[in-house]
Amino acid sequence: MKKIKYIALLLVATILSSCELDMQPESELTYNGFWDTEEAARAAHIGIQSKFRDYAYTLWQMGELRSDVWGGKTIESPFGQSLIDNNISSTIVHFDEWANFYGLIHYINDFIANAPKAPFKDEAELNHLLGQVYGLRAQVYYTMLKAWGDVPISTEPLLEVNLEELKKPRAPKAEVMSLIKDDIETSLEYFGSDNSKWNGKNVYWSKAATLALKGDVYLWAGKVLGGGNADFETAKAALTQISGHQLVAYEELWGESNEDNNEFIFAFDYQQDQAGNFYGDFTGRMLDIKSLFDETATSMEDFVVNGASRFGPSDKTNLILEDLDDMRRGTFIRLYSDSANYIPFTANNPSYQTSILNKFLGVIGEDGSRFNNNNVPLYRYADVILLLAEAKNNLGEDPSAEINLVRERAYGDNYSGHEYVNGTKAENAKAILDERYKEFIGEGKRWWDLVRAGETYVFDEVASLDASEAYKIYYSISESMLAADDQLKQTEGYN
Repeated sequence: MKKIKYIALLLVATILSSCELDMQPESELTYNGFWDTEEAARAAHIGIQSKFRDYAYTLWQMGELRSDVWGGKTIESPFGQSLIDNNISSTIVHFDEWANFYGLIHYINDFIANAPKAPFKDEAELNHLLGQVYGLRAQVYYTMLKAWGDVPISTEPLLEVNLEELKKPRAPKAEVMSLIKDDIETSLEYFGSDNSKWNGKNVYWSKAATLALKGDVYLWAGKVLGGGNADFETAKAALTQISGHQLVAYEELWGESNEDNNEFIFAFDYQQDQAGNFYGDFTGRMLDIKSLFDETATSMEDFVVNGASRFGPSDKTNLILEDLDDMRRGTFIRLYSDSANYIPFTANNPSYQTSILNKFLGVIGEDGSRFNNNNVPLYRYADVILLLAEAKNNLGEDPSAEINLVRERAYGDNYSGHEYVNGTKAENAKAILDERYKEFIGEGKRWWDLVRAGETYVFDEVASLDASEAYKIYYSISESMLAADDQLKQTEGYN
C-alpha cells in the first residue's frame, strides 16, 4: 500500500507540476508513518529516479538545441526551431515555471529530510542512497544555474501551502553555486570509499557520477563565474579520481545490448512497456523513408522506423563529421532522393533530404516495430576525459594526451596521422570543443560546452546568436511568474 501511495503522490505532483514554485502541494510523504520503514524509503528513492528520468528531454533541449548542431533539413515540420534560432524574449519563454524542476527538488528535499528516520538494516545502504540524492540535487541546481543564472533556493520539503511564505527571490549565482558545491561534498561524504553501482547498474547515481559532476561544475565555476585556477585544479582532481570506468570500443558503445558498458557512468533507463526515450523524433515515418536512399545508394525501403523526422543536423554538423577515417561519421544515416553515391557530403545538395540519428535507434521487436528503449547517458567516460583535457588546458598544461585517447578510439585502425599535437591555449580550446562536438552529438552537451569555453566561442560558433545579445545566455522568465510572485525579478537584459 505504501508503494501505491507514493506512486499516487508522484502522479499528483506531475499533474500540478505546471504550477509555480509557490503552488506545490503539501508533502503528505511526511505523514501517516510513510518513512517508518526501510521499504518505504527505497520506494521513495525509486520514485525520485523515475521522476528524474521525466526531465531527460528538458535536459537535452537545454543542452543542445541552442547550439550549432541542429537546424538542418527535416521531412516533417521541425521541432525546437525557436530555440535553434535563439528566439528568446520576455514574451517568448521556453521553459516556464523553472521547467518544473522544483517539483523534483521537493521530492529530493523530502527524502533528504526524512529517509534517515527509516530504520535501515545496513547503514551503508542508506548512506549510498543519500549520496545519490544529494548528487541529484546538485545536478538539478547546476542545470538551473546554467539555464537562468540566479534562481530561488529551496532545500526543505514543502509542508504546507502558504503562498506568501513560499515566495522566494532569485538567489545570486554565487549563492546557488555554493549550494551546488556543498551538495557535491555531502554526496561524496555519504559515498565515502564506496565506488559501487547501486544494484550493479549505471542507471542509478553513483560516486563516479558525483565526481564527474564535480569536474563539470568546477570548470563552469572557474570559467563562467570567474573562479579561475583554484576551481580548475579542483575540477582536475575530481576527474582524475574516477575509477571503474573506461573507454570501450566504439562498436560496443551504442545499442541496447551494450548499455551495461563500462563507459556509461550515469544513464537514463528506458524499457519496453515502461518508458521510451524521445529519439524517435530523430528518425522518420516508414511512409516517408522507404522511397529514399542512403549516401551509398542503398534503398531505405526495408529500413524500419516508427517515429518522426523533426530534428535534422545542420550542414555544419554533417561537414564536421565528414572524415571517412572517423567512426563517428556513422552518427547519422544521410538520406537522399535518388540512388547516386553522395560521399563526401556536400552542403546545399538538392537531393539531400535529411538524416537519421544512429546512436539511439532502438531495436526491432517481434511485431516488426522499432522500439526506442535505448538508455541515454548523462555522463560517460569520454566526457570525463575531455573535461580533464579542458581543465588541463585552462591551467596552461598540455591536453593532447586526453584528446588523443578519444581520437584513437574514434579512428581505430586509421588513427595514425590523426594525432593531435599540443598548440596554444586557444588552439587547444578549439580542438577540445571540436572533439566534443563530434563525440557527443545528440547527448545534450554542445550548448553548455560553448558557454563554458568562455571568450567568444559561443558567438563565433552559433550563427543565430550575436555578442550584442549576450544576455540571452540565460533564459527569461514569464510575465505570469513575475505577476504571481512579487519577489521575483526578470532575468537581466530582458526588460
